[in-house]
Amino acid sequence: MNKRKIFNDPVHGFITIPHELIFDIIEHPYFQRLRRIKQLGLSDYIYPGALHTRFHHALGAFHLMRKAISILKIKGIEITAEEELGASIAILLHDIGHGPFSHTLERTLIKGVNHEHISKIFLQKLNQEFDGKLSLAIKIFEGTYTKKFLHSLVSSQLDVDRLDYLTRDSFFTGVNEGIVSYDRIIEMMNVQNDELVIEQKGIYSIENFIISRRLMYWQVYLHKTVLCVEQMLIKAVERAKYLIENDITLPCSEALDFFLKNKITLHDFETNSQAIQHFADLDDVDVFAALKSWKNTSDNVLSLLCSSILNRHLFKIEITKEPFTESEITKLKEKAAAYFKLPQEEAKWLIFQDSTYNHAYNAKQGTIKIIDQQGNVQNAENISQHLEATVLSEKVVKYFVCYPKALSTI
Repeated sequence: MNKRKIFNDPVHGFITIPHELIFDIIEHPYFQRLRRIKQLGLSDYIYPGALHTRFHHALGAFHLMRKAISILKIKGIEITAEEELGASIAILLHDIGHGPFSHTLERTLIKGVNHEHISKIFLQKLNQEFDGKLSLAIKIFEGTYTKKFLHSLVSSQLDVDRLDYLTRDSFFTGVNEGIVSYDRIIEMMNVQNDELVIEQKGIYSIENFIISRRLMYWQVYLHKTVLCVEQMLIKAVERAKYLIENDITLPCSEALDFFLKNKITLHDFETNSQAIQHFADLDDVDVFAALKSWKNTSDNVLSLLCSSILNRHLFKIEITKEPFTESEITKLKEKAAAYFKLPQEEAKWLIFQDSTYNHAYNAKQGTIKIIDQQGNVQNAENISQHLEATVLSEKVVKYFVCYPKALSTI
């Protein structure tokens, strides 16, 4: 069988699969599941074109990793064929642990376990299936391999993951502010003392990259309507879990039922093969099918949440710079209880508040290094006045509350 395939990607053009092991990983059910998980969760409620998946993004990041390694090798950086394969696998599988709707339900279905934890477990299981051929990829993914710059290409302030998702998300949402010069940034990559660095003539592309990321957060990832519909989905799932805990039967798939009924921990994922297998069967389809069933349930709260999501009758969201007072929230709960004829204790399920923030470049979590022609390395923020003025400020926090629109007229 010919395993050297070509994907036609709308963002990067033709993406070549150069190795049989890469092809076999892509063909694996764990990876194919990413076709059924949207990259931007429920952002298509605002940007109708945002229907691309984690599968698209993984292939795109893999493509950019190959380009980056090719550039570094041309510049004399020693990268063996085994290391190139390992880095390619690491980036290909970096998001394999995402659950339904990507980040939206990450801490709702499973408490205290993020997608990075689950990605590591999937990597270990795949390594067993492929007779240890992913061992180097796991070291690069975890940052334990001797050549640290390879991990930086997978996960850092300037990795190929970010270069792809900003470009891809901008393309599918139509938000031009997210366009970055990823080709030029990759061309400017180099390595100095085992650190990934950018040559100084690429500083303007780095400025654009960071500012674009900041704008994409407020305009797409943290768009107020996105926040609202995601909170509604979270509340619907939490309400379903609450009802099941109180011995009410709700129809859903076997995989979703498992996580609604059981409080799964990281230890369960590591020791219980049933937990990871159910997660491998879980995707967006399970959740949306459940919403379609639950909208007809006798529970008025769950029914309202599900039908509102399915028919895009979204709640109203208010955003402020200061937290909402307890009296303001109580007043909304009283209105909800009266309008929907619910006990006030039940009305809390229809009034929810939270906060969000944007910190597109946090120097405390690592910096982007710039190297000049003399070989001197500095942090990007020490060179660029634009970054100093517009990005490296304190994080911006916004507080929000969501509630049914009918309450605003009472």
